[in-house]
Amino acid sequence: MGIKSFTGPRKKQDPEQTLIRVRDYMTKELITFKPDQSVEEVIDLLIKHRISGGPVVDEDGKLVGIISEGDCIKHISESRYFNMPSKENQVSSRMIRDVETIDGNMNIFDAAQKFLNARRRRFPILENGRLVGQISQKDVLKATMELKSQHWR
Repeated sequence: MGIKSFTGPRKKQDPEQTLIRVRDYMTKELITFKPDQSVEEVIDLLIKHRISGGPVVDEDGKLVGIISEGDCIKHISESRYFNMPSKENQVSSRMIRDVETIDGNMNIFDAAQKFLNARRRRFPILENGRLVGQISQKDVLKATMELKSQHWR
């Protein structure tokens, strides 16, 4: 007598159906900064828009850096320590230049792993060298919750 399975036939899942791409959840309307902006302008915009940082782009829309709240705090701290305005008041002197990016076609779960490994709050997304969006940790959480509602019953 053979072994019978009581689970019934399984549906074959289409890998494209379960693939949730970064580009589907990235933020496209970004607050960006210019290298020649003052750090004070950046602080004002961070507070106004309730964001913790953003990409720095040149005149052609190419990513040249990232500036964060931490970079701004460091600027303030140094200028207060010396009790005088800093000569390096431009974004270009405070931004991070070596920016790690994520491919917009990356699976959202691979992106989640990249967030864990890199300990970053956001990653810019480029196409042909131009900034097209940004994915944040919160965007990854939103994507996984949507997937949960569709597949994790």
